[in-house]
Amino acid sequence: MTSGPRAQGLATDTTAASDLDVAREVLAQESAALSELARLLDERFTEAVEVFAKVGGRVIVGGIGKSGQIARKVAATLASTGTPAQFVHPSEASHGDLGMVTAQDAVLLFSKSGENGELADILSYTKRYSIPLVAITGNPTSTLGLAADVVLTLPDVAEACPMGLAPTTSTTMMMALGDALAVALLERSGFSADRFRVLHPGGRLGASLRRVSDLMRTAPEVPLAARTATMSDVLLVMSEKNFGCAGIVDDGDRLAGIITDGDLRRHMAPGLLELTAGAVMTPSPQTISSNSLIAEAVAIMAGKITNLFVVDDGRVVGIVRLHDCLQAGAA
Repeated sequence: MTSGPRAQGLATDTTAASDLDVAREVLAQESAALSELARLLDERFTEAVEVFAKVGGRVIVGGIGKSGQIARKVAATLASTGTPAQFVHPSEASHGDLGMVTAQDAVLLFSKSGENGELADILSYTKRYSIPLVAITGNPTSTLGLAADVVLTLPDVAEACPMGLAPTTSTTMMMALGDALAVALLERSGFSADRFRVLHPGGRLGASLRRVSDLMRTAPEVPLAARTATMSDVLLVMSEKNFGCAGIVDDGDRLAGIITDGDLRRHMAPGLLELTAGAVMTPSPQTISSNSLIAEAVAIMAGKITNLFVVDDGRVVGIVRLHDCLQAGAA
């Protein structure tokens, strides 16, 4: 009979393997459900998008229990991607929050069964004031399904828990369908990165959506030297501007090349200071436009270079530093 630490180790290994098997089975079931949901999508999805695209007010999103939690997330996703939206709890709606729903709005309700009693008042309200209603439910012939103008039906697949009771697969499908609505509306409206940045000013996401023009250094801070300048003059520029590099320009401030600390080491010789910048520079350096996103600048610089010259219409208009991007929270 095995006992002691070795037996405990065997038990732990067996438990870990069992846990992984359960996790993989859950993910497989939910993945299969999403595939079935995608397969069954039809023109009713387009009708739902039409309803929300035409709304003059907001999309009012609601649900009870776990469906309500999904509804909160979907409302936030809609709002952050250009479709004004607000979560209203159906129970609170029955106690005054129906005042948040106007005749200019549309309503999106989540319920697997479609028979939640708490939905009754908001359903009556939408009918009374002819407010468009879209339902996401597993039962199109339920009270909710019959009351809705458009019904998006969830496939009849089992929940991922062994008892088939805990909302798992159904809520995954609800979340995905809400995301699909949000993205379809985003695409229709031509929602841009600029608009996304306005709605997401905080954190790393907001910083990465800023423009290069917001962070770049401009004249007189930009380290530039003429192609015909001697290296003694270039070294003075590099020392004064303190970027560890100098942009080498032709007539008209057109960037011809760059000289970095690495270029200096490669050309280190007694006659270095008498050479021209054109003889030492690395030609055709990477550049970026002032209208590009900071995220693009970071992607170019990350792990390779620490400065990027900003060029518009062939002319140097600034320089952006990786350090400044990091300080702004863009990486």
